[in-house]
Amino acid sequence: MSVLLFGVSHRSAPVSVLEQLSTDESDQAKIIDQVLQSSLVTEAMVLSTCNRVEVYAVVEAFHGGLSVIGQVLSEHSGMGLQDLTKYAYVRYAEAAVEHLFAVTSGLDSLVLGEQQVLGQVRRAYAAAEANHTVGRTLHELSQRALSVGKRVHSETGIDSAGASVVSVSLEMAEKRLGSLAGRTAVVIGAGSMGALAAKHLVRAGVQRVEVVNRSLPRARRLAANIAELGVSAHAHVLDDISSVLVDADIVMSSTGAVRPVVSLADVHHALAARSGARPLAICDLGMPRDVDLAVAGLPGVYVIDMDRIQREPAAKGAASDAEAARAIVAHEVAQYLASQRVAEVTPTVTALRQRAADVVEAELLRLDNRLPGLDAAHRDEVARTVRRVVDKLLHAPTVRVKQLAGAPGGDSYAEALRELFELDPQAVDAVSGGELPLIATENDTPE
Repeated sequence: MSVLLFGVSHRSAPVSVLEQLSTDESDQAKIIDQVLQSSLVTEAMVLSTCNRVEVYAVVEAFHGGLSVIGQVLSEHSGMGLQDLTKYAYVRYAEAAVEHLFAVTSGLDSLVLGEQQVLGQVRRAYAAAEANHTVGRTLHELSQRALSVGKRVHSETGIDSAGASVVSVSLEMAEKRLGSLAGRTAVVIGAGSMGALAAKHLVRAGVQRVEVVNRSLPRARRLAANIAELGVSAHAHVLDDISSVLVDADIVMSSTGAVRPVVSLADVHHALAARSGARPLAICDLGMPRDVDLAVAGLPGVYVIDMDRIQREPAAKGAASDAEAARAIVAHEVAQYLASQRVAEVTPTVTALRQRAADVVEAELLRLDNRLPGLDAAHRDEVARTVRRVVDKLLHAPTVRVKQLAGAPGGDSYAEALRELFELDPQAVDAVSGGELPLIATENDTPE
């Protein structure tokens, strides 16, 4: 069985397609359940960020697994399978491992080096684990990917090579508005992305932040956190958007809504009530969009959406740090694949040693039957001698097969051992199970 990845991201599709594929937690659970209804898929998890939807699955067969995942995502998005596949990418086995390591390291993010995807990979795994849809393969892959991501961020300068989507959008807004110091900001959405936006706004020197959220208690919590940083902050519900926008200079919106929360009427009414002809910058970081497309046509309004951010040179980062990060990823991929090949041969080696021990015990029993008068001391010495002989005969081949297994194609050596010694496949499988430790979740912000 191998890992199959079926995905669509900002690199392969326009924002409109990503919007159709956008998922919330309940959608992700449904997608996984539908995928696992096929006997060809044994494990699955969904990684969904504002810039990607990827399904990772352990499959019995490549083409069959690909067909299952493609059909499920087609039904979820309402897109025809043929249309969907035009924007999709597929990775299998080693390529799927390399892709996840690169994603978790921030190398495949909209803004190079973005750390937030680490938290989303962690949450994707945690959600799948809670629903019992991952086994040993995806557990080990996810845990190693998180480790690789942390190593890349700690050992390279990729963090400074790229900023978050929030900071890039703010830089774009400042080009249009000038300095944000002393201005009034509106943050729509009090989740992790909203908190990140607020942090950047405070750092930029805004004087006041109005927090708008569907849930007022959550809006109040974020407003309280902002107030602790010495900036005036107030909480509002979504119905207050029109009035809140009247005094706004910049808006940062990132919600989980499936349709726009900022309408053309909201912005039009706010502009009509404003004093003077002050420009308004709106950073729409939602996926799908939080802001009605028609808003961009209003005079004095500058909308920065994901399409604009993709084209911003500041999102590309420094090439040298990216190369250093890619080198780490390449090394980690090679190490991971080698360790997996060794792990695959270990049950065979264990089964072989158990088979040898069974043969020794059977022969000692036959010795007891043929020489019932043999005293215990001599019997023990014979037993030790036979076991030493067997251990010495098995030592070199079992050590060597583990070394050879670490190289590409190494699984063939384990297969040869099973064939030569007629090892029962069930005996091999019996020593390859085990419980999976959990990955601790952290309150990371999304990509």
